[in-house]
Amino acid sequence: MKVSLSGLKALCQSHVVELKFNRRRMKPGFPTSRRMLCTLDRAILQSPMGKQILHFRPPTQSPAYNAASYGLLTVWDIIQQDWRNIPVEAVDVVASVTTKPPEKFWEWFINSVAKMPSGRKAEFQNK
Repeated sequence: MKVSLSGLKALCQSHVVELKFNRRRMKPGFPTSRRMLCTLDRAILQSPMGKQILHFRPPTQSPAYNAASYGLLTVWDIIQQDWRNIPVEAVDVVASVTTKPPEKFWEWFINSVAKMPSGRKAEFQNK
């Protein structure tokens, strides 16, 4: 499902969102698209579990450019555990999981994503 930049931002502020988008830089031997789990929910990210399990760290400085003016949305990539800019015009929303209430979110996360071995996480990203 295609969404606008503001729509995707709003969705990411209350959900973990599975996205699929085309790679900006091709990697030999890898598919042309990539998947990610991302969020912008500060209550989850800035919680003690967010800092411990997701290794969240707030930005230390403002970006040198306005990402939105380039059609990019900056999100926290849950699997890579880092900030990423995603090209909104080339992204498809595959699924979303609400982060409310936080207890239910953490139960889902621990029972699904946290138990993925690194090879399975790589498969997920490259599927």
